[in-house]
Amino acid sequence: MPGDALSPDSAELRSRIDSTKPHPARVYDVLLGGKDHYPVDREAAARAIAQHPRGFLTARYNRDFLRRAVTTLVRDEGVRQFLDVGTGLPTAENVHQIAQRLAPETRVVYVDNDPIVLTHARALLTSGPEGRTDYVDADLRDPARILEEAARTLDLGRPVALVLLAVLHFIEDEAAYALVRDLLAALPPGSWLVLSHLAEDLNPAGTSKVVGSLKKSGMTFVLRTREQVERFFDDNGLTPAAPGIVPVHHWRPDGAAPVLRVPDPEYLESLELIDRIKYADINDPSAGDPSIHAAIARKP
Repeated sequence: MPGDALSPDSAELRSRIDSTKPHPARVYDVLLGGKDHYPVDREAAARAIAQHPRGFLTARYNRDFLRRAVTTLVRDEGVRQFLDVGTGLPTAENVHQIAQRLAPETRVVYVDNDPIVLTHARALLTSGPEGRTDYVDADLRDPARILEEAARTLDLGRPVALVLLAVLHFIEDEAAYALVRDLLAALPPGSWLVLSHLAEDLNPAGTSKVVGSLKKSGMTFVLRTREQVERFFDDNGLTPAAPGIVPVHHWRPDGAAPVLRVPDPEYLESLELIDRIKYADINDPSAGDPSIHAAIARKP
């Protein structure tokens, strides 16, 4: 249980944890095959997957988009600073692990307002001596605080990659566009936006089943069409880099998504579906699986 990771002097953090209701970051952890969640989160994820057995692939595709996007920015564009807002639980691999493996001097700031994320960030989000990794306990709805705190680690006078993965669908319509505008406005030319968003117009039948199940568990979502996702770029004068705004598994696929070794087939068959999903190979997805748009763009 994630609560077990809390130290005895973490009473304030413990008081902020509600283990009676599913939390988006913890349900996401379940869908990625992680261990940092409570029974209520597992139950919510299991109910959703029962409605659409391949629905978990959206979370897996989204996480692998992070790997490919960060690799591209560090290796090909020379980005050495990342601001990851709404990072969720530290399920490997994270931005700093990917980026600092390629460029050890990279600086990364994570932002989230979930106490369990904070606890794991303190324990796990370490970096090598050349780079720096920090965590800001803040809400996406408070961009001024995010930027103020991030400036302790990042040089906001130099390009920064703003990472907003699968987080804007928790923000109501117009407010979401304003938040992205405020964050990008504080970043200099040459910065990047890395964005993914649950789609209203991709695999609508399967998506509606998963989202409907999660809404019944008390979670909220604002699904957006491709055109509505495009506004996050257009409103800020950004042109998505090739291949543009696409279903997440179509964004520069490289066939290198990690695949866990499949244990004994009989053992695998004995597991509940929710426990088998982490072994799925996502390198050959079917066209109807993804329910998320993704893109990156450079600020001119």
